[in-house]
Amino acid sequence: MFHNKKLLITGGTGSFGNAVLNKFLKSSISEIRIFSRDEKKQDDLRKKYNNKKLKFYIGDVRDLSSLKSATKNIDYIFHAAALKQVPSCEFYPMEAVKTNIVGSENVINCAIECGVKKVICLSTDKAVYPINAMGISKALMEKVIIAKSRESKFTKICITRYGNVMTSRGSVIPLFVDQILSGKPITITDPKMTRFMMTLEEAVNLVIYAFKYGKNGEIFVPKTPSCTIDNLAKAIKDIFNVPTYETKIIGTRHGEKLHEVLLSREELSLAKKTKNYFVVSPDLRDLNYDNFFKKGREKISLSHDYNSNNTQILNLNSMKKLLLSISLLQKKISFFKKKI
Repeated sequence: MFHNKKLLITGGTGSFGNAVLNKFLKSSISEIRIFSRDEKKQDDLRKKYNNKKLKFYIGDVRDLSSLKSATKNIDYIFHAAALKQVPSCEFYPMEAVKTNIVGSENVINCAIECGVKKVICLSTDKAVYPINAMGISKALMEKVIIAKSRESKFTKICITRYGNVMTSRGSVIPLFVDQILSGKPITITDPKMTRFMMTLEEAVNLVIYAFKYGKNGEIFVPKTPSCTIDNLAKAIKDIFNVPTYETKIIGTRHGEKLHEVLLSREELSLAKKTKNYFVVSPDLRDLNYDNFFKKGREKISLSHDYNSNNTQILNLNSMKKLLLSISLLQKKISFFKKKI
């Protein structure tokens, strides 16, 4: 489906956008456009790949005019541009609104106007039962996307929702590794805290799956194992061969959950299950709600959510095996051994 087609990646200089870029460069796609605000990272990518398929567009999803020029003659869009850091969104919630909600609506509107075949939008577990501004903005982004999908006839719009993507920028694994490499204590919020564990490769495969099979308004959620933060820290110390390395417990930070949730109980009760994913169909009710007040769904009250404490929880050895499969960590381990 991608042969001789054109793909636009918003936020293409981020870790996730970059992973999608790397995957598509190996395909027979004819052109990949990287749309982002950061000219330095774009220049780094240009030098790194030196590939004629790659085209770079400086712009911001908040700015409709810059988006329009990047969207012309595009077949597919992967929308990853977002404000993702919980603390910055807490202090500047309106900036999260402008990028994550209004910016996403701009992407969808441009896609529909330009006749794009399909758009995959990147969301997060923090959008489910949100407790911080970043999660709230992503939850509203999802609602905007689903509302737009009801109106869109030609352009198909889908959502992929992830938990923790291992080694992505801002995630806990690079933090623990950098603390070891710099000789600082590993800082743990709560040893019992659990987080989903998904590799970048698995996350990109879900994007490809959604591009191939996604229907309008569907949300795709991976079936993902998890790990306690305590076992994660122990696994990292073991693979770096520093099992007695100093660890400090600092307590749960503002805006953090003890367990992350990928599907609410309402969504899980309606979700279709494939081998590797949950697929949530959109709510297609119109403004005539009368029927839905008279009769509800008993299944919802009997359901539960899908969270990082009721999925498969990896033990210490399984977590070590998973970490050692990641090439970036292999390089870090090699560097650490040379250092000592």
